[in-house]
Amino acid sequence: MKISRQKSPAPDAPSQERRKSRRAKTAGELGDRGGAERLKPEDTDEDSPDTDLTGEDETDTPEMELEAEPDLDDLVEELAPEGMDQDEVKEPGETPLGPGAFRLPVLKAGRGGTADILHMYMQEISRFPILKPEEEVELARRVRDTGDQDAAFRLVTSHLRLVVKIAMDFQRRWMQNVLDLVQEGNVGLMRAVQKFDPEKGIKFSYYAAFWIKAYILKFIMDNWRMVKIGTTQTQRKLFYNLNKERQRLQSQGFDPTSSTLSKSLGVSVEDIEEMDQRLSRSDMSLDITIGDDTTATRMDFLPALGPGIEETLANSEISALLREHLASIVPMLSDKEQDILQKRLLSDSPVTLREIGDQYGITRERVRQIEARLLQKIREHLTDKIEDFSKDWIRENE
Repeated sequence: MKISRQKSPAPDAPSQERRKSRRAKTAGELGDRGGAERLKPEDTDEDSPDTDLTGEDETDTPEMELEAEPDLDDLVEELAPEGMDQDEVKEPGETPLGPGAFRLPVLKAGRGGTADILHMYMQEISRFPILKPEEEVELARRVRDTGDQDAAFRLVTSHLRLVVKIAMDFQRRWMQNVLDLVQEGNVGLMRAVQKFDPEKGIKFSYYAAFWIKAYILKFIMDNWRMVKIGTTQTQRKLFYNLNKERQRLQSQGFDPTSSTLSKSLGVSVEDIEEMDQRLSRSDMSLDITIGDDTTATRMDFLPALGPGIEETLANSEISALLREHLASIVPMLSDKEQDILQKRLLSDSPVTLREIGDQYGITRERVRQIEARLLQKIREHLTDKIEDFSKDWIRENE
């Protein structure tokens, strides 16, 4: 539970070291988009999550049950099949199957452009055979039951073509080096191998496509700007859906105003306008001088991000008042609710929904539901106890 008396501060810039490590994984210069496009498979549906390069028909693939996880990234909420958890999407470059598990083909640096490097990579991965469905199931069982690294290697390498295809589909959003997307997609593929349950009756390529897209989307989000533009769930939702929804409304003859978009996407008009501004602006250095005859920089004229003294004191008083009255509601709460109150709502370092769920043997979604009801109880209790109580004083953990 957080005291909310001010707007959230601007998002922090991602670590320079992290950005360098991401770039170090791939080689080649930016550009030659046209050459890369020539490698894009034709006659496939760009937006299909179950695109398969094995040549097999997936029309009979059963639809996986989607699990709503309000505290997950919006990209995973939209894509996630059962068993997929965005908290498990590692930092780019981190191999899910463990360091040194096995070596995959590498996008090697060379004199050619991006298309040449990708072409050589495609030639290299084409030597790996495509597996039959029964082979995939057997290998997946070996990975699940014994952690067989040879089986994992065969599953991964047989689907490297799928990663390239999906990366090409995303190139229209990512106008830079598509090799970065291939690398991130490969990590997602390895995560899929680790998490896949062959007994669910779902084809592996269908399941893996979700993980591949999740890693690629996360990479695009983290590197769209020098300063991250999607730091809350609402912002992430708008990042992925705002322009798509605007185009959909236009195709149906509607005027996609901020008001119309807010109703369609279920967010506020202010959120729409803020994301529009973020997407339309380019990065600008704050250290550049504002004129030729001065050493002053833009940084010198920025207001302090922290709250003022009066606001700090007001927040402190509100926090003390809330804690005082919260003590009276504790005896009316169940053990789970008391635990969530202490570990999630009152803690300066709240534990995750997963940790609470593991403790009680329940799902993350169930924990979220209990927390939502608990917050409603608290708001109703404080409304009766505190004059002029504002529900905005209490915010859910994001």
